[in-house]
Amino acid sequence: MNQTAPKSAPKSAAKPVKRDAAASKRRILKAALAEFAAHGHAGARIDTIAEKASVSKPMIYSYFGDKEELYKAALRESYVQIRQGERKLKLEDLSPEEAVRELVGFTLRHFVSKPWFVSMLNTENLLGGDAIRQIGDVAEIQSPLIESIRQFLKRGAAAGEIRDDVDPVELYITIASLCYFPVSNKHTLRAVFKVPIDDDWLDQRAAMISDMLTCYLRRTPPAS
Repeated sequence: MNQTAPKSAPKSAAKPVKRDAAASKRRILKAALAEFAAHGHAGARIDTIAEKASVSKPMIYSYFGDKEELYKAALRESYVQIRQGERKLKLEDLSPEEAVRELVGFTLRHFVSKPWFVSMLNTENLLGGDAIRQIGDVAEIQSPLIESIRQFLKRGAAAGEIRDDVDPVELYITIASLCYFPVSNKHTLRAVFKVPIDDDWLDQRAAMISDMLTCYLRRTPPAS
């Protein structure tokens, strides 16, 4: 008696791998920030960015367009990340002195821990700021920080704690400037002045900057 061999179960079709576009874009931007920061706009290579992000070059072009558009996206991302960190400080809920010290400490540490931020700023300024002017929502990205500063300045002035003529944009520019120089010039500062640029030195620098700014905020301006 012949026995019929049992039929094998039909193979199920392999499920297509779902592409996580958001995760791919995050990896691309992270790799792009590192590459543009290390080699500048001209020296950065899409091949290297693709390799570090574990994606293909066509995928980068599909998501971002050409190298110029990827550079602009990375530059925008550098601003988005620092603004996201600042929002966590909730400056609008703090006294002027507390807010200044928190913002100074955060800004200095962000510049140190995210070295590509300073490098991207340097690159963009060397290029004349052309790319940043083409980022349509750059003002909106900055506005929450400026509004938080405006709120604690207004509240402090109303309580008689600080002077009432401080512009929030000018205050932030001063904070960013004082935090920027020690980080952007760390190599020459080490060589010329033999300063360590270590954690203790950075903490002392943050305290000094905060002391100067809080003294300025408390100073009564001369009568006009």
